[in-house]
Amino acid sequence: MTRTKFYITLTAALCVSLSAPGKEAVDTLSVPSTQFSMEKLIHVTDSLTKNYRFSEAAGLFETAKAGADSLSAILIDEAMIQAQNGDNMTGFCSNPVAVARERFSLNDFFLFYPLKDHSWRNVPNQLDSLGGDPFARAIYFPDGSEEVYWSAKDQDGIRNIYHSHHRDTLWTVPELINEQMTTSSDEIYPMLSPDGKQLFFASKGLYGMGGYDLYVSNWDDNLNDWGVPVNMGFPYSSPYDDFLFINTADGKYSMFASNRNCSRDSVDVYVLEFDSTPIRKAVRDPRELRKLCALDPVNDPARIDSKSAVSESVQVNADMRRYSTKMQEVRSLRDALYKYSTSADETERSFIPKLRDSLDVASKELQKIELEFLKKGVSVDPEKLQQEADKEVIGTSGGYTFTKNSMGKSFRIDLEQPKKSFDYTFQVLPEGRFAEDNTLPEGLVYQIQIFSMSSKATVKQIKGLSPVFERFGTNGRRIYSVGLFRSYKDVLSNLNKVKRVGFRSAIIVAFLNGKTITVTKARSLEKSVHEMFQIRIYPTDGNALTETNLMAVKAISSADLARTTEGGIVSYLLGPFDSRSEAETIISALKTAGMDNIRIESAGLSEVKE
Repeated sequence: MTRTKFYITLTAALCVSLSAPGKEAVDTLSVPSTQFSMEKLIHVTDSLTKNYRFSEAAGLFETAKAGADSLSAILIDEAMIQAQNGDNMTGFCSNPVAVARERFSLNDFFLFYPLKDHSWRNVPNQLDSLGGDPFARAIYFPDGSEEVYWSAKDQDGIRNIYHSHHRDTLWTVPELINEQMTTSSDEIYPMLSPDGKQLFFASKGLYGMGGYDLYVSNWDDNLNDWGVPVNMGFPYSSPYDDFLFINTADGKYSMFASNRNCSRDSVDVYVLEFDSTPIRKAVRDPRELRKLCALDPVNDPARIDSKSAVSESVQVNADMRRYSTKMQEVRSLRDALYKYSTSADETERSFIPKLRDSLDVASKELQKIELEFLKKGVSVDPEKLQQEADKEVIGTSGGYTFTKNSMGKSFRIDLEQPKKSFDYTFQVLPEGRFAEDNTLPEGLVYQIQIFSMSSKATVKQIKGLSPVFERFGTNGRRIYSVGLFRSYKDVLSNLNKVKRVGFRSAIIVAFLNGKTITVTKARSLEKSVHEMFQIRIYPTDGNALTETNLMAVKAISSADLARTTEGGIVSYLLGPFDSRSEAETIISALKTAGMDNIRIESAGLSEVKE
C-alpha cells in the first residue's frame, strides 16, 4: 500500500526550538509558509512537548487543523490531546524538595528501593507469564503477603493491573482492579502505600502528557473499591516515562524512577522529601517548568536521613563490612600461625609469638563487634553477614545511600479455579443446563418451546438440552424454551434435534426486544430488519491511532470512523456493516495491516431498504 503524505499550508512563519531533554535550546528551525508533512508536524510538536512547550505545540496543531481534511483533522485532534493535557497541568505544579538522584540500569533499578529484601520476583512468573517488556521487569511480592497487585498482559497484549488476596488455603482468582484503572494501553508497577490506603501506578492510557505518567488512587471505604485515579502532575509526571512511585515506610521520603534525563536503557531514581499536603501553583514558563522537572538534589546534608530512608539492612551495613574484614583478618592469622607452627624452618617459626599477639588482638576486636551486634538485637551469622557486607552500595558520597537488595526466589501459589462463563450456544449434552440468566437479548430472537408445567422443572426433565430458559405464562404456568436463534432458518434447522430427544410437541416461538410476537410477524420483520455490526478499534498508546493506522482504515473500508471515549477509555468505531461476515473480512484485513486490538460488536437493528 502506498503511503500518502498529508500536507498543511502554514500561513505564518513558525520558529521551533529543538533541544536535547533538560538542556537549553541550541538549534532553531525556522519553518516559513510552505507545505508541511504530518510526519514533520508530529516530529516538531513532539520536540516541543519534550521541552515542556505544550502551549506552542497545541497552537501548532490548531494551525495545522485549520487547513486539514476531515480524516487528517481526526489525526490532529488525537495527536493534540497530550499537548493540551500538558498545557492544562502546568496550572497545578508541586514543588517537592529533591535530596538525591542516582542512575541505574532498567534491569535492576527496583532493587535499590528501600523495600523488603528478596521481595522482587523476576518476570516471567506465575502471575506475569510474558517477559520482554522494556519497563516491567519484576513484580513486588514479599514473603508472607496476604494480597498482591501486579501488572500483566491480557489476551490482546495490553498490560493491566490485577489483584489477588489469600483466602483460607487458596489465592483468589486474579481480577482487574476496576473500570477506572483499566485502559486500552499499558499500566505498570502498582505499589500500595505503607498504610494500604493509596495505590500508585504508571499508565500510558489515562489522562496524561505522553509516555508513562504517575497516578494515585485512594481507597473508598463506602464503595469498598479504589477511587478514580488522579495524575500526580508535574514534576512527578513528565512527557517522558515515569514509573514505580513509593512513599518510604518511615514517612520521610517519596521515590520514583524516570528516563526524562537519560537514555531508554537506564533510569534515574529520584528521592524527594515526603510532602503530605503539597501546595500547587501554576508554572507556565517552559524553562521554569523544565528546571522544576529536573529535580536537581539540594546540597544540604541536614535534609538527608539515610539511616531511616534506606532498606532495613543498610543501617548495620558498615558494621557488617567491618565485621567481615575483621573475620577475614582472624582467619588469615590463624592460617599463618598453623603454617609456621608446622614448619621446620627456624626463621618462619620465629614469627609465631608475633602472630599469636596479632591474633589475640584481632580476636578481641572481633568479639567486640559481635557484642555490638548482640546489643542491637542482631544475631551473628558469619555467612549472612558476609552476604550483607557484599551488597552493592551507591551514593554514599552524596549523603543518601542506595543499597542493592537481592531478588526473591521464584514462587508458586495455589489459585482458586475461575468460574467458567455460561455458554448460551444451543447444545444437546449428557446433562441439560438451565440458563443462568433468563433475560432475552434485545432484537429479534427465536426459541424452541419444549413444555410448560405448574412446578419447577428438573435437570432430568430437560433431557440434555442447553440453554433452557424459564418464563411465566399469563396463567401462571412455567414455560420452558431452549436456545437463542437470530433467524428462522437457524431455529428451524435445530427443531428436529429437539424433537428427537423426546419433545415431539416442540414448537418455534419468537420475541422482539423480550416481548412475545407471532412467528409469522417475526419472519416478516426478519425480511425488513436485520442486525448491524460495527468494529471497535483501540489505539496502541491508548490515545490515538497512528497516521499509518488511519491510512490503513481508509484504504480498507469506506465506512464511517468515529472516536469515542467511554469510562476514560478511548476507542474508534468503524461501521456499521450489514453482516458479521463483512465485519470479519474487514478485521482480517486490518490485522494484516498490523492492527490487533480490535473486536466486533452489535450496532443494533436496521430496516432493510428496498
